[in-house]
Amino acid sequence: MIQFAKRLDTVQEYYFSKKLREVSQLIAEGKPVINMGIGSPDMAPAPEVLDALTASLTHEKAHQYQSYVGLPELRKAISAFYQKHFKVEVDYNNEVLPLLGSKEGIMHVSMAFLNEGDEVLIPNPGYPTYTSVTKLVGAVPNYYDLKEENGWMPDLEALEQQDLSKVKIMWLNYPHMPTGARGDKKMFGALIAFAKRNNILLVNDNPYSFVLNKEHNSILSEKGAKEVALELNSLSKTFNMAGWRVGFILGSKEHIQAVIKVKSNMDSGMFYGLQKGAVKALELSDNWYESINEQYQKRRELIYQLADKLNCKYDRNAVGMFVWARLPEKIDVVEAFIDDILYKQSIFITPGSIFGSNGNRYIRFSLCVPEGKIKEAINRF
Repeated sequence: MIQFAKRLDTVQEYYFSKKLREVSQLIAEGKPVINMGIGSPDMAPAPEVLDALTASLTHEKAHQYQSYVGLPELRKAISAFYQKHFKVEVDYNNEVLPLLGSKEGIMHVSMAFLNEGDEVLIPNPGYPTYTSVTKLVGAVPNYYDLKEENGWMPDLEALEQQDLSKVKIMWLNYPHMPTGARGDKKMFGALIAFAKRNNILLVNDNPYSFVLNKEHNSILSEKGAKEVALELNSLSKTFNMAGWRVGFILGSKEHIQAVIKVKSNMDSGMFYGLQKGAVKALELSDNWYESINEQYQKRRELIYQLADKLNCKYDRNAVGMFVWARLPEKIDVVEAFIDDILYKQSIFITPGSIFGSNGNRYIRFSLCVPEGKIKEAINRF
């Protein structure tokens, strides 16, 4: 038998890849499973976005290979979007790079900046892909604590007591997933100063700014940020376009050029129609954000009721498309508790432990579930 690459020994199959197969099997067996686990928007994109996609299909170049750096009009739309909503100026020619979803950007950045043995600061709790990609490129995860008593913010004083000489990248994710912590300009300013002192590249993963959140912050809005920071963003959550796989990365010309060296060897550009639809999405008025947040607000209030049924505690000031809830102390094994609910009540909720050890006492509810289904879940208890 052909031997697998040794790098596969460092990672496991993504949790949701495995768990959703289990959920799908239960549904196939006739179980009425309500999936509250994954943040896949169930509402449609704006009609004008779909119209732009449809209209693009007959363009003479629609079905050809596209530029590795995306259409100029898409890069201009991204630049204008950041200027309008984040007060960040970026040069669309040199400081913006469209991606096939921001998840691929995590791999591209890691391949562009990390050598084998370099260390990477990864939030605990945090998005599991940061760890997986770090291991796949031969770098070493170095977890930093995010805790409820500290508002899920990094303790930079504690970090600087460590040996950071091998650290090359620090992953950030504000607004934070899974906790919903907002982050703020003061925190970003402190992080930039920290990164400059320690020669570390900050990468802020920022797809949740517009979901139930009126404060739109970007690390790139802070003075000197481009010297030490990149920012990833995505149309998946904000515009209900998760399956389109449209994301982008912003930063200095030098940093973006490094990412292009990797990306241009990994794909052949984004489909023309997706880019035209993305341009239209980025140009939507504030009415769009208000309309989707009205729906998410109603759903969140119902999720709070469900969390109350399970005697959980949660923060009403958190933002994003999840509710992060702390379980009562009497529950010993969270994964067993989650499976019990799945098999007895046919409800799938995400255990916080998949995001790191600091998530062991928590569960995460997705708001990507229609109100009627959430009410049904409440009634099952």
